Amino acid sequence: MTTSAPTTGAASTTRAMLLRRAALGFVLATLGFGFDHSVADETMPANRTEALAMEARDALPLTPFYDPPRPLAAAAPGTLIRAEPFDGYDLPQGAHAVRILYHSRALGGGDVAASGVVLLPAGAAPTAGWPVIAWAHGTSGVARTCAPSLMRDVEYGTEGLMPMVAAGFAVIAPDYAGLGTPGPHQYDNKIPQANDVVYAVAAARGAVAGLGRKWVAVGHSQGGVAVWGVAELEARLQDPDYAGAISVAGDLNYELFEGHDAGTHDPINNLYWPLTAFGIKASYPSLDLRRMLSSAALARYPDVTTKGCWYYAYAAMKEIGRRPALKPGWDGLPELQRYNADSRSGDKPIRGPLLVLAGDDDRSVAIANIEAGVRDACSHALEIEFVHRPGLDHDPLMEETTPEQLGWVRERLSGTPWHGNCPGLPSTAGMHVD
Repeated sequence: MTTSAPTTGAASTTRAMLLRRAALGFVLATLGFGFDHSVADETMPANRTEALAMEARDALPLTPFYDPPRPLAAAAPGTLIRAEPFDGYDLPQGAHAVRILYHSRALGGGDVAASGVVLLPAGAAPTAGWPVIAWAHGTSGVARTCAPSLMRDVEYGTEGLMPMVAAGFAVIAPDYAGLGTPGPHQYDNKIPQANDVVYAVAAARGAVAGLGRKWVAVGHSQGGVAVWGVAELEARLQDPDYAGAISVAGDLNYELFEGHDAGTHDPINNLYWPLTAFGIKASYPSLDLRRMLSSAALARYPDVTTKGCWYYAYAAMKEIGRRPALKPGWDGLPELQRYNADSRSGDKPIRGPLLVLAGDDDRSVAIANIEAGVRDACSHALEIEFVHRPGLDHDPLMEETTPEQLGWVRERLSGTPWHGNCPGLPSTAGMHVD
């Protein structure tokens, strides 16, 4: 995990999307997208009350649909528990959605219920079925109500996600276990989130007709890490229908900046540390939060992890200003070391191909971490294609490269020959492959 950019996530995602909505509203309306001008607020929340109001405008009710049977009867991962059509999302014109509840696997392999939604394009499915993207989202928060399927715009809205649907792709969008469903969300841990993505595909096939057989995984930020896990999991599962993955702005080398002084962060970066601590403790319950979080962060931890989502975390942690969120020695905690090892990418077998996208102006995930992971992957002869986009920050990278991503997905689904570019990568930071 980085400390200059504490952990992956869609921190800027929700923020940047909100700032752009007013300018994009007219264009999106003419293209047939739903658009809610009430959420086109051009400022970040000044306090917790404003944050909760902003989140409430996008929120959908947490219904009994998300409550799994108790006890949860044992079943194979990917087994569908239930499904229901849902018409409360802001979707491209004519598109529709089906929510799913299904069996997945937690970090230790235990059976766990996960929720998600399948977004289907307008019209009848093609003869071979809709081309399928399994979508892995970035940070939304860690509270149960922070599930993207409990947001009108499914968290990402026009930033990549809805353009996929408008372009004719069926998108299978898991929430990740613990978001939507009860139980602690093992935030930013690649292993359980990869399980949630892979097994959502099988569950979606049990709920929705008209899906094509082959599929590609695409993930941004936290999801960019998760799809590396998908590629690693598929190296074991060998699903013949899996055709590759795209990791956008995913942190790959979690140890690179571990020793950096956490007290130098801008206030906006401090919001990630309570979420990260939550994810570590959900993964490894022996973590003593008092050894990781400063007193200022610890005092806000219960509220940040239960009362709101990304905006609320920002508002609550903004209150501590530039005071450190972490205690000295935090980076030596054994639970943190295990958590980092879970999500480090580039040193394990994958089933490729895997396209890695990075922007050198990314202020949420340091490009040096991505480059280090790519170099590691190339040293292990993994099937990697690295694309560096100068001048793009975390969320513009996702938004502005969506057409390129969809072209790559179409090629993988059609069986077009693929070629990696590892041999041309420099061995030092600053690599550019355009």
